[in-house]
Amino acid sequence: MLACLTDYLSLCRVTAAIGYLFLLLFSFFITVYTACFNGSCQVLDSCSQATDCGPGLYCGNCPALGKSQPFCTRGQAIVPTSIVGGLPFNKYSWLMTHNSFSIVDAPSLQGVQRLTFYNQEDTVTNQLMNGVRGLMLDMYDFNGDIWLCHSFRGQCFNFTAFQPAINTLREVETFLSQNPSEIVTIVIEDYVHTPKGLSNLFLNAGLDKYWFPVSKMPKKGEDWPTVNEMVQANHRLLVFTSVASKEAEEGIAYQWKYIIENEAGDPGVKPGSCPNRKESRPLNSKSASLFLMNYFPSYPVETEACKEHSAPLADMISTCFKAAGKE
Repeated sequence: MLACLTDYLSLCRVTAAIGYLFLLLFSFFITVYTACFNGSCQVLDSCSQATDCGPGLYCGNCPALGKSQPFCTRGQAIVPTSIVGGLPFNKYSWLMTHNSFSIVDAPSLQGVQRLTFYNQEDTVTNQLMNGVRGLMLDMYDFNGDIWLCHSFRGQCFNFTAFQPAINTLREVETFLSQNPSEIVTIVIEDYVHTPKGLSNLFLNAGLDKYWFPVSKMPKKGEDWPTVNEMVQANHRLLVFTSVASKEAEEGIAYQWKYIIENEAGDPGVKPGSCPNRKESRPLNSKSASLFLMNYFPSYPVETEACKEHSAPLADMISTCFKAAGKE
């Protein structure tokens, strides 16, 4: 079965999966979903004000879809463990955001105009509160610290910098401490060269107490522990890096040793095609039990997000499912 049933929603309705974990990456959180009043309206119902829509929905529109009348849109993802509990971690679909830190209207801390693409509208805290359980973070050495930057050529500049990474990690720590049954995954695009830089960063953010040890991660495509077991052991933070050597040096899991991934950017949104990322093993590989599904264009356009994350997203889930040999 599909890991994520979207029903043409931008933030997908998450259900238990059979076989793979689908981490759905979205460039923007807002999306589209039908018409009535007094909290009785459901997804895609027409509406005129926020109170018309049911819980977890808001009243919005999507001009890119040719919609002139506002309708109820899902603003919160359904956390899969609220539907089915106690399954292995890889049997669920978890919502993940791409460049989670690259937030529209985030103030520049460098005193210069930021020149970069933005991928999110919500703060990281609000993303987590709205059902996101995975964050993609680009980390760089910058100004004697480790910063989150949406940059290029492996270097952070003052016009691509957002903030010190520890600020965002402290948001994650606050969320985990306030929500003791939740699990969060962080995937790092890693440009940090400072020895022990990442491990010290997570330690200083107070996240070491939630760390899922690399030694306990499945190495041959087996099931992960159940979510109940992970919560009981307080192993509620999974962290992956794009640098292979840091698994031995810092105890941070090498991403493509544990995760199969489709191509990111424009190749990942081409209808009918779901190629694997070049760093990843083929999608039908049985050697890893986590599948990370990228779905965002190379150049995000905010006004197009609601369209991209509707029917095309549902179609791509089916395409990738077949590419993984799960027909």
